[in-house]
Amino acid sequence: MTYSQLLKYVQCDGSLEQELKLNLTSRVITAELKEAFENTILPNVADATKNYLFVTFWTAISKMENKMVGDLCIIGEPNEIGEIEIGYGTYDEFQGRGFMTEMVSGIIGWARTQQAVKSIIASTAKTNIPSFKVLQKNNFKKIGETELLYKWKFEL
Repeated sequence: MTYSQLLKYVQCDGSLEQELKLNLTSRVITAELKEAFENTILPNVADATKNYLFVTFWTAISKMENKMVGDLCIIGEPNEIGEIEIGYGTYDEFQGRGFMTEMVSGIIGWARTQQAVKSIIASTAKTNIPSFKVLQKNNFKKIGETELLYKWKFEL
């Protein structure tokens, strides 16, 4: 999404759906997400020295329902070894339907076209089985863990 689209996204008032000619979706902007937008996402997208595609939200849209169904964010430009990190989520009413598996597959395809990207990493809560199944279905390999998280990697 562009900067102006992100502003509409966080307002959660239907203006983004109207701009994109989509049916309204029930999505929630948590306090944590709103803070991420204000402190990180919006300033990074506004920064002309950054490639906004590596710091913005990517939105999945169900063609059948003409609705936004989930989002994916790349958390910054590739680091010195060519890694990018992703975070993602499916809106409640659309979970379990394969949308995020398809979206992660799509971002892998896009990342393959980016010369500086060599791998994609992600972290999932150990208790979030659907989230790490998305990564497993996309051939990510578990490369580590903490008390609460699994860390995953996909080599391009």
